[in-house]
Amino acid sequence: MPLLLDSFWRAVAYCLHPRVVLLSLLPLLTVGLLAGGLGWLYWGAAVAWMRDVLDAWPLAAGLWGWIGRAGAGDVKAVLAPLAVALAAMPLIVVLSLVIVAALVSPALTQRVATRRFAQLERKKGGSVAGGIARSLGLTVVALGALVLSMPLWLVPPLVLVLPPLIWGWLTYRVMSFDALAQHASPEERTTLMRMHRMPLLGMGVACGLLSTAPSVVWASGLLFAAAFVVLVPLAIWIYTLVFAFSALWFAHYGLDALARLRAQRAAAVLTGVPSALTARPAPPVVIDPSLK
Repeated sequence: MPLLLDSFWRAVAYCLHPRVVLLSLLPLLTVGLLAGGLGWLYWGAAVAWMRDVLDAWPLAAGLWGWIGRAGAGDVKAVLAPLAVALAAMPLIVVLSLVIVAALVSPALTQRVATRRFAQLERKKGGSVAGGIARSLGLTVVALGALVLSMPLWLVPPLVLVLPPLIWGWLTYRVMSFDALAQHASPEERTTLMRMHRMPLLGMGVACGLLSTAPSVVWASGLLFAAAFVVLVPLAIWIYTLVFAFSALWFAHYGLDALARLRAQRAAAVLTGVPSALTARPAPPVVIDPSLK
């Protein structure tokens, strides 16, 4: 528990640093420029296509006519751009998180390692390519679990438990690997994730619950369509900031736990007292038949 709380407050303090805030804005600026370029090229065609979809929707044909007779004007002129924006938002959020995972998270982990654990040996037990492949595979598993668990969301308590638990498991598996990839050996990483499984899972669930905060902003954007252009970037920035906080929390916890593990093993070697962290099964004794 002391290690958990200490790493939490350190991550909060790091999030207030101007450099970390600027790093959290990097994905938003990158995706904003990309979305702006694509919008300049394809926005008119996308909105026209969406209007055709709304016109061809048989269930809504009567609704559009009733709204028009009520004097509301051409409601499709408002709904079509909003529908295009809503359809693009999941892609924008996923792209933002991919940029955070590929660029921001390693930079934050490196910052923690340089400032607090400069003397910690780097055993490079994981590669960047392996981490990305592992993250993608775990993300597919988590998305599959979310889809399969959707029928259970109709039970009121489970809808508040299952999604954060699944995202928490994903965060725990991905962030733990990223935090230890450069410094821990594969054996050390496996040992730490086994020893600290419950605290790390709890951290992941807490980060998963924090990631639901932007849903309030999403709801505000839907209620106040005029502020949609402002509220959506705000929601994306909150996503990236939560992701940056998660990376910092796991980096502080993981590297501190690794330093303690190595200190315990070194002390056990010096004192000659075997422990669960250093003991290994003795190799079998083979007797040469010629000596019998």
